[in-house]
Amino acid sequence: MAETANISATAAPTSDAALIELAAAGHSESFEVLVSRYQRPITGYIYRMLGDQDASLDVAQEVFIKVYNSLDKYCADYKFSTWLYRIAHNAAIDHMRRNSVAIFSLETENSDGTYQVQFESGLNSPERERELSEWRTEIETVVNCLPAAYRELILLRHSRELSYDEIATVTGLPLGTVKNRLFRAREMMREIMVKRGVIT
Repeated sequence: MAETANISATAAPTSDAALIELAAAGHSESFEVLVSRYQRPITGYIYRMLGDQDASLDVAQEVFIKVYNSLDKYCADYKFSTWLYRIAHNAAIDHMRRNSVAIFSLETENSDGTYQVQFESGLNSPERERELSEWRTEIETVVNCLPAAYRELILLRHSRELSYDEIATVTGLPLGTVKNRLFRAREMMREIMVKRGVIT
């Protein structure tokens, strides 16, 4: 028995799938590991949608409660993070509806975008880092000017680095709509940047 305990202590599972399996079997500490792994990015994602820190913390807590109560419904065919962002998306939308926040749902006819947004940077000089920090701040300001439906897609694609297919799964939108809205979101960002004098 001591040997078995030793093995489980030294070979603690680290993959999401293994932690979910243990959590579903009643090992609450495994779920706590998942919460600590995803709490910050999920709260940040919700905050970007709602723009309210307190509400974001409340909704994020709701999300993890829902996830815990739905572990038996998780399908291993999907990445856990995709499933988690799907639940977070729905919770944020529900909060916006409960609080009468406008949720825009516009369609466009274009299918692919060429304008890319960079949120991260590699190692640079202090001066370059300052420039990039100012650029990221400007980008965030512009992203926050977008209607909620577009802002969310930009965040999922460029901040969370989800694929188009994963974004479609998270949002429940058809793949073509995801591509169309991302194209339109980038165009809207470019127009805002031109008006703000950031680009010409």
